[in-house]
Amino acid sequence: MSSENVIDMIYSNLSAMTQTDKKIAQSILKNPGDAVNYTISELASKSSVSEASVSRFCKNLQLTGFHQLKIELAKVSDDESSYYKVVNIDNIQQAITNIKDNKNSEISNTLASIDTSTIKKVMKLIESSRIFQIAAEGNTFPVVEDASYRFNQIGILTICSESWETSIGQTLNLASDDVLMVISNSGESKRLLKQIRIAKKKGIKVIAITNRNDSPIALEADYHLRTAVRQKVLQSEYYFSRVAAMTVVETIFLLLIAKDRKRLSRITEHEAIISDTKI
Repeated sequence: MSSENVIDMIYSNLSAMTQTDKKIAQSILKNPGDAVNYTISELASKSSVSEASVSRFCKNLQLTGFHQLKIELAKVSDDESSYYKVVNIDNIQQAITNIKDNKNSEISNTLASIDTSTIKKVMKLIESSRIFQIAAEGNTFPVVEDASYRFNQIGILTICSESWETSIGQTLNLASDDVLMVISNSGESKRLLKQIRIAKKKGIKVIAITNRNDSPIALEADYHLRTAVRQKVLQSEYYFSRVAAMTVVETIFLLLIAKDRKRLSRITEHEAIISDTKI
């Protein structure tokens, strides 16, 4: 099993799980503290599945079995950041507090998963690139747009496009000293996988930000940064969160500034130029 905790593993694999596995996941995520004390028959009963299904669930998470699941749950059952807190509209103030706690959990678990060696290599790639391209699809694109704005501010020529067709055209014009970053919540986008393969054929290094270490995009990339999510399961779907991906982007941005404080003057220059457009 990897270094990520079992709750992060369950959250990151939700979108790819079978309906049976999702039932078991929901029973665990509802209260990891209770789940750590369940027998295999109790977890099966609460999930309305068979004991064999629980065993398969463990295997699908790359665990040796139910016993290891309980060991891993015990490690995190007292950690509040392992829990998703239900947002109930009947109590607005409590709902706001729970949203805050869920988002804090996404940020803290995402930052905790960042490996020092990997982030250093990613920073070096980005700051030495001729052109830095960032790509995403659908509701992930606002993260890309924000990232493009930030990196251009500190003197790193960054390009992106909301149109995948245009984005592919940009990739085809890149050279081996350029870098492509792909941001995908699930890490399963066929279009983005195709774009990564085009980039790699041209000798371009690829950085991926996804919430699964074993996602197809993560495995294709040269470097992977994992996000942690805390999302409410809605039957076969779940809410998408941009907070974790933006946390990774902003972390890279702030570390690059910390590495070279001269980059702050570029932000000041940019802000001065655009300031006359404000009231």
